[in-house]
Amino acid sequence: MLTQREHSLQELRFKLQSRDFEEHKIDTILQRLSESGLQSDDRYTESYIASRTERGSGPVRIRAELRERGIDEALIETYLEGYAELWPSLLQRVHDAKFGTEPCTDRKTLVRKARFLQHRGFPGELIRQFLFD
Repeated sequence: MLTQREHSLQELRFKLQSRDFEEHKIDTILQRLSESGLQSDDRYTESYIASRTERGSGPVRIRAELRERGIDEALIETYLEGYAELWPSLLQRVHDAKFGTEPCTDRKTLVRKARFLQHRGFPGELIRQFLFD
């Protein structure tokens, strides 16, 4: 499983459970993988954030997805912190790819843009700054 991509401990646990491994064996396997460095939630988090930002996802969405995968909140914050200065330019890139660079004054279009950017995982304050400043 780990030859294809990084996995969180929780993902590996679910996969092993779905293959009917006994719970005590799963714990032993996961402990060995962690101790040997073959599995690392740190590496997984770093890789996941890099991958999702390349695809145009914002910090809110990435945070929620990592939580679903069992990553500790402190670890998520540590790695997202390193991307803090990237979010405005990423938001701009995602917006321009979808809507172009022409400014719009139509309220309905602004709301549609805001909803799109919010769905992509950008925080409301950043969206407001971008669209209305």
